[in-house]
Amino acid sequence: MHELRSCLRTGAFVLVVASTIAPGGAVAQDFYRGKTIELIISTGVGGGLDANARVVARHLANHIPGQPTIVPKNMPGAGHIRAANYVFTQAPKDGTTIATFIPVFVMAQVLERSRSIQFNPAQFNWLASTSSSNSTVYVWHTSSIKSVEDATRRQVLMGGTGVGSYTVIYPTVMNSVLGTRFKLVTGYQSAAEVGLALERGEIEGRAGNNFNSLKAENGEWLRTGKIRLIAQVGLARDAEFPDVPLMTDFAKDDSARQILRLFSTDVVIGRPLVTSPSVPAERVALLRRAFDAMLKDPAYLEDSRKAGLDVSPTDGATIQSVVNELVNTPDDIVTKAKLAMEPKDISEHPQ
Repeated sequence: MHELRSCLRTGAFVLVVASTIAPGGAVAQDFYRGKTIELIISTGVGGGLDANARVVARHLANHIPGQPTIVPKNMPGAGHIRAANYVFTQAPKDGTTIATFIPVFVMAQVLERSRSIQFNPAQFNWLASTSSSNSTVYVWHTSSIKSVEDATRRQVLMGGTGVGSYTVIYPTVMNSVLGTRFKLVTGYQSAAEVGLALERGEIEGRAGNNFNSLKAENGEWLRTGKIRLIAQVGLARDAEFPDVPLMTDFAKDDSARQILRLFSTDVVIGRPLVTSPSVPAERVALLRRAFDAMLKDPAYLEDSRKAGLDVSPTDGATIQSVVNELVNTPDDIVTKAKLAMEPKDISEHPQ
C-alpha cells in the first residue's frame, strides 16, 4: 500500500512536470485563454498591408488554443521603423504582440540608414508571410514616358511618402545606378494619397506598389490601362506580367546588378508577420502552427478573396532564413548600396 501511494505521488509529480515543460503541453496550450493579442500594422489605415492584417485578425484566433482576442493597431511612421522599434524594444516578450511590416525595414537596418533603428531584424521571430509579390514602377497613362530608357532622357515627377519607403528608395537607387531622372515629390501621408495625386495629375508615377496591393486597391488601373508598368522589382518576373522587365534587367555591369539585386531581394518576404524577440520557443512554434492552419482555412481564404487579397504563403522558418541572409550581406555590397541611396542631382543629366 505504501509502495502504491509512493507510485501515485511520483506519477502525479511526473504529470505536473510534463504538463508544465512539454512543448504544446497544457500550460503552453492554455497561455492565450482570456488574453488579448495586439497586432501592430506598420502602415496607416487602408492599403494592402492593412487590409491583409485585418483579415488575419479575424481568423488567426480560431487556430490559437484558448482563442484570444486579436486587436489590430496601426502604427505608421519613419518608413516602418517606428513600429519595428516598438515591437523589438517595448512590446511584451511573451507572444501577446504580433506585427506586420512592409519589409523595407530590414533593408533600413542592413544599410544602417537611420540612427533611430533600435532593432535587429534577424532577432524577430518570423511567423509566416501570407503572400509575396513583386513590386512595380509605373507612370500614369497620360505621361509621355513609356519605358525606363525614356526616364533617363527627361525629368519624371514621382510621388513618395517617407524617406524610408519603397516609393522613395526605388527611384533614388535607379537614378544612381541606371541614370534615370525621377524627381521625387514627397510628403504624402500614405500610398492612397499618392494614388489620388496621380489621378489629379500632380505627379506622373510612383514606385513601390506590389502587384498584390495594386490589384487589390486599384485593379481597374491595370484592367483599363490607366497606368503603364515600366519595371518590376523582384528576383524573377511575375508570371502574370512576363513582358515587364525587372529592375535588374537594366544593369550595365556586375556591380550594378549586385546593387539592384540587393534592393530586389526583400520582396520575397512579402507580407510577413512577426512576434517579439525572446518569446519562448514553444510559443513561437504554437503561433507558427496557428498560421499554417489559418492559411489553409477555407473561411480565411474566402475572406481574403472577397477583400481582393492573394494568398501565396511562405512559412516562418523560410522567411527567417531570407532575413538572416540579408542581414549578413557582404560589406562591399552594402557599401555600394549605401552610395546608391545618396540622392543624385538629376539636373546633371542632359535634357
